[in-house]
Formats: sequence, C-alpha cells, structure tokens
Amino acid sequence: MKITDLALPIPPSNITEPVGDKLPQSDLPFYRKLGRTDLTVSCLGLGGGGSISSEDTLHAFDRGINYFFYSSDLHHYIYSPMSNALRQLCSRRSSVREKVVLATVTYIKSPEVALAALLDQFVELGIDYIDVLFWGWIGTNDGQALQDCLQLSPDLRGKNSVYQRTIERMFGTSERLKKMGAVRYIGASFHDINLAQKWLHSPLLDVVMVRHNVAHRSAQSQIFNQLDTQDSERPGIVTFKSTGSHSGALWDIPAGLPAGCWQPSVPDLYRYSLSQNCVDVCLTGLRSREEVDAAIAGIQKGKLTSAELDYLNLYGDLHRNRLKVQEVPPEQLLYCA
Repeated sequence: MKITDLALPIPPSNITEPVGDKLPQSDLPFYRKLGRTDLTVSCLGLGGGGSISSEDTLHAFDRGINYFFYSSDLHHYIYSPMSNALRQLCSRRSSVREKVVLATVTYIKSPEVALAALLDQFVELGIDYIDVLFWGWIGTNDGQALQDCLQLSPDLRGKNSVYQRTIERMFGTSERLKKMGAVRYIGASFHDINLAQKWLHSPLLDVVMVRHNVAHRSAQSQIFNQLDTQDSERPGIVTFKSTGSHSGALWDIPAGLPAGCWQPSVPDLYRYSLSQNCVDVCLTGLRSREEVDAAIAGIQKGKLTSAELDYLNLYGDLHRNRLKVQEVPPEQLLYCA
C-alpha cells in the first residue's frame, strides 16, 4: 500500500468564484497583502476552533474569506468538521486553489517531526502545497525549540527545497507542487509576546501570529507599532484570541459598566484588531454561516474611530479588573444610540 492510498476521497465540487471582491469598499480593506509574502489574504481568517461545518466553510469562501487555518494534531477533532471543505478548496483537482490561502499548524515543536506533520496534512487534505506552515503555541519556555525549528526554514519553504523533493517522492510530482514548493512560507504562533518581538524581523520567519484583544494589548506596542506599513519586507501579522480573555468572553459586560454603555459585539472585537497598525488578518473561530455574515458586515462598517478605540481600551481594562468604573471620567464612556 502506498501512503497516498490513505488519503480520504475528495467529493465532487460545485464551488464557484468567491464574491468578496464585490463587497462595498470601506477604509478597512477586505483584502490586503500578507506582509512580505506574495499572498493576498482576506482580513478575516477562518480557523476551525469553533467547529464550523464544511458547508459553512464553503459559504465563508463564497462570501470572500480566503484565509483558512487548520490543525492536524492538537485539537484536530475540533478542526475536522471543516476538513471536507478544505479538501474541495485545496485539493489537487480544485479549480480555485490559487484563490485560497491555506495556513496549517503543528503544535509539536520539534524539527524531527516536521516531515510527519507535513505528511499528515498532505494525506488528510489531498493537497499540492501549503501556503503558510505555522509552528504553534510558542510559549515562554520554547525559545530554543523555536530556534531549532526555524533553522529548517530554508529546507521547508519554497521551490526545490529538501522537503519538496521528499513530498514529491511520496505523493508524486504535480505542476503546482513544482511551482510553489511543498510549503510556501513559514509562520509561528506566539503565546509569549517577548519571543514574538525577538523573532519579528528574522528572515527565517515570514508570518507572525500573536494574541491581541481589548484586554490584552501588549502586541500593539511590542509588535504592531514596531512595523512600518510602507515596509515591503515586514512580516505578515495575524492576530488570534480577539474575543476571549482569562476574565471571560469579552462580549460580556464588565462588572459595574453603566446601563446603556456600548457593549461591543464579536464583529466589533474583530474590527478592533484590524484597526491596529500592520495587522493583516484577524483569525476567527466562527461557528456558522450566520456568524460569517455578521463578521463580514462588521468589516463593511470600516475602521473604529479613535474615540471608539479609546473606549474599548477602557472596556478591556474594566474586563480585567485593571480599572474600576468609578475611575473612568464619564465623558470617556460611549453610550448606545
């Protein structure tokens, strides 16, 4: 038996062209270049953390979302409901593959398992190539492990790499694989902002993913504001955890917030990250097509104003009990119409 015999069958596809480029224009562009890569990405990324179905994943693509994030090891059972859609969008037979940005992650931080992680993803999704391969969950104690993993970047990414040749031997050569390589770009998902800052300008790392929300804003000073929007060589920036904190779901009202004050919706929380300097993609854990539509409608409202950003900073501090509502000047509170 060949390893390719293990691949799941790819169902017939009736996928149409995405309609995202027909969305109304605002000062929050729906598409943008992902840092120094040549990838054009939707500002909303869709991950499988909300166990979104394949049907609703395809709906997201039809609405214009083209950045998809998938895990084949940690939390795989949560991500797997979207796998059928990714096989349709990204398989060797897909007619829309070049319109999709497939980001995958392995949470096993070891150079020795890089090939095994790739094989899992190529077998499960039936793909030719991965756009961005992330080393996942880089925490405080993972500095040396990340350094070891990133030393593989020249062997992993791009055309004619060592790993491309290995994948070709195991899965066969295709025109897309020859053109793109097995892995186009390398990313890392950081849970330690200091490590993210250390590696921000490394040539071994193309995309940096960091936690960011109204209650956890350190990425603004340590990552986003360290970058120049005009710098064509800056890394791509992806945010995650836009709606959640250890203090709870950020759409829940902080204790003591006066009645009638603005309570941000989940789409507002996505807009908060996307209104920051040099943020390219806000990764979401949308659960249904209704949530997809609501998130896209939020983006169409455009960037948050400076007054709205200031209010949400206060809101986040209240949520984390860094601030008491009695300490907030009344004129800095925003009320719903």
